[in-house]
Amino acid sequence: MRKLFSLELILIVPLTSLAGQTAAPDPVQVKPPAVRRAVAPSTTATAESLEQKGDELKAEKAFLDALDYYRAALAKKPESALLYNKACITEILMQRFKEASHDCERSIRSDRQYADAYNNLGVVYYEERRAGKAIKQYEKALQLRSDSASYYSNLGAAYFSKKEFEKSVLAYNKALELDPDVLERTSRNGVTAQLPSPDDRARFDYEIAKLYAKMGLSDQCLSHLRKAMEEGYKNINNVYKDAEFAGLRKDPRFTTLMATRPAAIPE
Repeated sequence: MRKLFSLELILIVPLTSLAGQTAAPDPVQVKPPAVRRAVAPSTTATAESLEQKGDELKAEKAFLDALDYYRAALAKKPESALLYNKACITEILMQRFKEASHDCERSIRSDRQYADAYNNLGVVYYEERRAGKAIKQYEKALQLRSDSASYYSNLGAAYFSKKEFEKSVLAYNKALELDPDVLERTSRNGVTAQLPSPDDRARFDYEIAKLYAKMGLSDQCLSHLRKAMEEGYKNINNVYKDAEFAGLRKDPRFTTLMATRPAAIPE
């Protein structure tokens, strides 16, 4: 059985400065270029040992070193779809999207049935803000593996970035049916990065709250309702009439949340 190596969308966002801060902000400093820290790959090592070392270095976020080891392994196993896919993931983490797309395509050429490679190529397109092309790759991945919650989650993010909300909700609903924790385990900023409008970001959280309410997952539902209010969702009073929230309306925590009405966070 092939091991699965697939990305769910994650984006790290910077912390905002403290409100009312009187001192001058710290100057922006450019980080020094990434450097290699590990010993160069041995020419006598096996492909398997090189791959394992690459995995260890990637886990340590030593991405350049990890790529060196994956390339050395590929020199010994030049048709390995798995190794090309691992190189692709590493390059995505480095935001080297052009190189990542090339390695994903090589992975697919080596194994046309490798679902993760299609998904990860979709991630590349999504990060490049080419949601339409991303959707095509996610759909190819799902044709090969229809039981992957992360594929459906990524598909939902791509549809949401195109403001195709009904299709997005259907994809997210399927993702949550397969894995109720899929959205809590990964950063929601993967989709909000593609939603410049505060209204769209707020609607995203409201729609996700509806899905959790439908599944009876009150904690997650309330969490996303709060986020929707903090993002200034204008139709928040729909919680009193949308059928999905009928059960939640009996929860004292819902009453407290709606009474306190968290203020919208300024942009």
